[in-house]
Amino acid sequence: MENLVQDTTVQKPKWIRVKLPTGKNYRELRTLVDKYKLNTICQSGSCPNMGECWGEGTATFMILGNICTRSCGFCGVKTGKPLDVNWDEPEKVARSIKLMKIKHAVLTSVDRDDLKDMGSILWGETVNAVRRISPGTTMETLIPDFQGLTKHIDRLVEVAPEVISHNMETVKRLTREVRIQAKYERSLEVLRYLKEAGQRRTKTGMMLGLGETKDEVFQTIEDIRNANVDVITLGQYLQPTKKHLPVKKFITPEEFDEFGDFARSLGFRHVESSPLVRSSYHAEKHIH
Repeated sequence: MENLVQDTTVQKPKWIRVKLPTGKNYRELRTLVDKYKLNTICQSGSCPNMGECWGEGTATFMILGNICTRSCGFCGVKTGKPLDVNWDEPEKVARSIKLMKIKHAVLTSVDRDDLKDMGSILWGETVNAVRRISPGTTMETLIPDFQGLTKHIDRLVEVAPEVISHNMETVKRLTREVRIQAKYERSLEVLRYLKEAGQRRTKTGMMLGLGETKDEVFQTIEDIRNANVDVITLGQYLQPTKKHLPVKKFITPEEFDEFGDFARSLGFRHVESSPLVRSSYHAEKHIH
């Protein structure tokens, strides 16, 4: 866990300290995941909160393979030509969730710009499979932008997971560099559309420390609120490998408090703002 930041130009501060995962729930889940070779982004993304979330009965699963058609500068997921869609995946994920006794599942995926439906059909089938096989589990779906095409977004709205999330990731000025094939306005439009289409709870997340100014963070939080988003998460960017964008700055816990207070003043239902927050952090609380 401690090698999350490979960058040597900025010294890692004492508040970026990851607690080693412990506890009975965590150990049981770990054993199941290893035994059945279950795929969680918690592990493949080396998430600092894995112990806490697994202890709470929350885990994040990635669908549509592990090769992305986009090459974002912050992300540890491989880029390239994805494999064919595995139509058994919804059943496998749903069975994993049942086996792990997950109370709240976060589902995410790579971008699949190579597919006509951009993966949205498999997304819908996965939500339905979880409902059928593990009916007691609530869900958050952390979706790509589907290039802003509403016919694909509608497939998610139709299956109505408790939360639909789409991450802004960064401020407008840095979007081209950080999220290469994504667009700031398009992501805002996706979030706005979800609400207009009848989705009850929407959510987004941002990483800080990529070179954004304070004013830009405040502006982005305001833009997000103006898109009627209910939940926002703000966390520190950590460099996955030396090939990825470097950390320009470690944001202090006090600055995170300031951003969090500002977001709360705008009326978000839930705000998570601290260095080790990831978009799935405390996800089980965001459904209420």
